[in-house]
Amino acid sequence: MEIPAPALLKRSSAVRSSTRKIWKTVQQCPRFTKSDLNLLQLIKAGKEGVFYKARMSRGTCKGHNMVTCKISKEGVRVKHVETEVAIMRKLVHHKNIVQLLDWNTTEEPFVLVLEFVRYGTLRTFLQMNRDDLSADPNLQSLLTIASYHIALALQHLRSKSIVHCDLALRNVMVDKFPWEVKLTEFGLARDLSRMTSRRSSRWRNPRQRVPLRWYPPEYFKNNYYSFKGDVWAFGIVLWEMWTFGALPYPNQQTSESVVYHICIGHKNSNPDGCRPEILHVMRDCWLEPHTLRPCFTDIVHMLENIMEDDADYVDVESPVSKEPEYRGADGLQAATNEPASELFYY
Repeated sequence: MEIPAPALLKRSSAVRSSTRKIWKTVQQCPRFTKSDLNLLQLIKAGKEGVFYKARMSRGTCKGHNMVTCKISKEGVRVKHVETEVAIMRKLVHHKNIVQLLDWNTTEEPFVLVLEFVRYGTLRTFLQMNRDDLSADPNLQSLLTIASYHIALALQHLRSKSIVHCDLALRNVMVDKFPWEVKLTEFGLARDLSRMTSRRSSRWRNPRQRVPLRWYPPEYFKNNYYSFKGDVWAFGIVLWEMWTFGALPYPNQQTSESVVYHICIGHKNSNPDGCRPEILHVMRDCWLEPHTLRPCFTDIVHMLENIMEDDADYVDVESPVSKEPEYRGADGLQAATNEPASELFYY
């Protein structure tokens, strides 16, 4: 099945000039070399890079001795990495976004040094701790709190005119569940304030692959991805959370069948045991046309209301007492086990 490529957008010389000024600040002399990083444990393998838990073997990186580093795979262009760096720098500091500490794009493989997170990806975390979490009487509230913090991150992205374009459970990291979950992986993200048209966030590279199981029908039908595309993907993330990291559209075996399934209006079935309030948010995220979907400010308010109702039963703020002991990701177990051929489509 062939998806039409977006037309290249025409930009004025004034826009190009402004763009050069914005992006000129990306270039820098890195404060570390690869020999300064001691790779300890694989966290996850992505389409364009691998994430490792690492220790600075000499000194610290902005005061951090333990870090997470993303190492680009062979063939990733330096311009692509610099785009990711510029977007992460624009997002500045947010408690629910993994912070960029430093980067090195002077030689391959390119490296981004990120703040350290203890438990790896939220997908792996839920899969590894499923038995303990399933027995927790507060599970529904805990998952709602985690969802709320992801929504806060996406609300911040919207305020900066950033579309993530790769929102999935595998791209959310866990430092303290459920109060400190952090959005990461900005390799496909686009800054729409830099574009003369917001019709597509993929105008730069029409051959770039996308995570089709998380993409909205308007993308496949009209090559259109807007902020409401991230809203659709957030609904998929909610579904993933309440199924403990299951693969969306599990009965569809090929890329073509997944795209067809989405385009004719089929949705993921309701997760077993999912609370009705979250099902309502999930279904709102999948409304068509895309203009009917809520914005992330609306979603944040919806989740706040649910959390207020839970406040009499569970502490919705980070507790002062010691948090439960959870299992962390060990080595290759943390790498995504989703079939690569099923995830992305040209």
